[in-house]
Amino acid sequence: MRIDIITIFPEYFGPLSVSLIGKAAARGDITFGVHDLRGWTHDLHRTVDDSPFGGGPGMVMKPEPWGEALDSVQALAGGRGGFGAGPLLVIPTPAGAPFSQLHAARYAAEPWLIFACGRYEGIDGRVADEARSLMRVEEVSIGDYVLAGGEPAVLVMTEAICRLLPGVLGNAESAANDSFGFGDVESGDPMAGLVEGPSYTRPRVWRDREVPPVLLSGDHAAIARWRRDAALRRTAQNRPDLVARLATEAPVPLDRHDLQVLSEAGFPVDGKDMAH
Repeated sequence: MRIDIITIFPEYFGPLSVSLIGKAAARGDITFGVHDLRGWTHDLHRTVDDSPFGGGPGMVMKPEPWGEALDSVQALAGGRGGFGAGPLLVIPTPAGAPFSQLHAARYAAEPWLIFACGRYEGIDGRVADEARSLMRVEEVSIGDYVLAGGEPAVLVMTEAICRLLPGVLGNAESAANDSFGFGDVESGDPMAGLVEGPSYTRPRVWRDREVPPVLLSGDHAAIARWRRDAALRRTAQNRPDLVARLATEAPVPLDRHDLQVLSEAGFPVDGKDMAH
């Protein structure tokens, strides 16, 4: 996979050289290109922003450097020839579609991603319109809040995407058991659609708190049941919106035991609607 990032703060992306993603890049499994947008400015002050038409607070990123940057990055990467349908341009913005684990899985299947890191009040709207005539473009948001720029959002998305690439994680099953796994509805994964429950390691007792005995029992069926129950309780507590989706989208139907666990966790359930 090739990932190009255009930003006015290239130094922000030092973390890409560390941990498992850094090791994957060192092996050549991922190629990162981090590009300084100011390299495509032509004035003494390397200006990338200007005041907005129509008035209002803040500044808007100018279209000229962005247009030249996107043209150049495509050319630097060899154009469309070696990358099938060409790059997918991802623009992080609070106005974008919510980024999810499904996005991460879909992006991980792309051979080439370009991230455009906006700042200030965002990038001139004509840049995305022009880019759509040349490549696929998606605007995404990592949450219902506003950041100072797109850089932290790109780091978050890059981590979520790259850990799904073959060979990046030491244990391939780690990604398969992630939270929010609504993707493979045919898998029958008992954790699909749920957030993960708590995990434990040695020592067995810490500050008078003991690891749940079932995890030490060696009874794999009982352990699997406990883990699903714990995931149901945590999902009901932290993400009730996901519980509502289980009725129609979960690959493993909710049974009476599941409904009892959800009810005990304080989530109102209707057995007629949710059990199937």
